[in-house]
Amino acid sequence: MLKLLRPAMTRILTPLGRALVRRGIGPNAVTAVGTLGTVVSALVFFPLGLLAAGVVVITVFVLFDLLDGVVARLGGKGGSTWGAFLDSTLDRVADAAIFAGLILYFISRDDVLMAAVAMFCLVAGAVVSYAKARAEGLGLTCDVGLAERPERLVVALVATFLAGLGVPYVLPAGMWLLAAASAVTVVQRVVHVHRQTRER
Repeated sequence: MLKLLRPAMTRILTPLGRALVRRGIGPNAVTAVGTLGTVVSALVFFPLGLLAAGVVVITVFVLFDLLDGVVARLGGKGGSTWGAFLDSTLDRVADAAIFAGLILYFISRDDVLMAAVAMFCLVAGAVVSYAKARAEGLGLTCDVGLAERPERLVVALVATFLAGLGVPYVLPAGMWLLAAASAVTVVQRVVHVHRQTRER
């Protein structure tokens, strides 16, 4: 579903992308600004308990993940190898900051169990991404799984936003759901790669 929404969001962001290109701003700068904004917002808003406000600001910066591709295309250069590497690497940094902010939020409320669950989500998400990167580095495919990065972000941010609005139990439920989905995704990717290696 999220992949289907990507073209629509790209069309919406195209006018902003044109404006950035006219000012000589490149896609790598957009990527860096988006990551920096996400990191600062997550580590400032979430530990202070400003969950809804933090999600709104983070969502704006998360859109930079689409905007950098728009800027690259409109600039006539397309995507570069360095740009792809930078984008993927900084995505991991942004994801880690979001969950680190949530961990600090739970710790500030002496909720050790949920802090541990959020930590598991952070680690499992990193393993999900690493499994795909390592498989592709070996010439295999690994584009499978229940909870890829966009789905993980949506679940985490929506649950956090609703919790910030005062909806009870939604954040713990979202974290447990995300932990389970991430664990399943790791298993799915390991099994998928194992099957490919057996066929060779």
